[in-house]
Amino acid sequence: MSETANEGRLKVRREELLSAAATIFFEQGYAATRIDDIIERTGGSKRNIYSEFGNKEGLFAAIISEQASRALSALTIDNVAGQSLEEILLDFGHRLIDIYMSPALLGVYRIAITEFARFPELVRRFYALGPGRAAATLADVLEAAKARGDIRVDDCIMAGDHFVGMIRGNMHLHVMLGLREPPDARERRQFVASVVELFLNGMRFGEPART
Repeated sequence: MSETANEGRLKVRREELLSAAATIFFEQGYAATRIDDIIERTGGSKRNIYSEFGNKEGLFAAIISEQASRALSALTIDNVAGQSLEEILLDFGHRLIDIYMSPALLGVYRIAITEFARFPELVRRFYALGPGRAAATLADVLEAAKARGDIRVDDCIMAGDHFVGMIRGNMHLHVMLGLREPPDARERRQFVASVVELFLNGMRFGEPART
């Protein structure tokens, strides 16, 4: 087997292990999950896991980093030439809600809440690469729209944060708490369209808030 093929096989194996381990962590929680549980589902050996990740904590850290990287890769805004701000926001909002409602991200959020004291830096990193990055990415688009005169808003960073918060909102909280199932595609489209309409109308026609 060539070195390149072997590297590819190891990468696939690592991704399969992280995916299976993530499912177990999300099902059982960090404290209740044992390395033996992961091996039983994925095969392999403790030696291999400890060699690559160090321990259970290292494996969990790798899962959070992996999920953060996947979220980040979907939160780019490219090829906006010729698109209206409304079209950009609709596309970004659809990708954002799909990320937030994915089983993996719901699992990360649930564990982040319960394990913040154990992994404070890891949870902060996940926020910075995921939700924090989403708001910052959108702020750049809003700054450009502001410069063109399309919107009137004092603080584009705050406005981007508001948009991300509206997309996440109570629906995400209800799903995360198990109070309802994730919305289907039709409900997501309607929800994102409503958020974009409120967001744009507030900036186009509303008076700036006075402090």
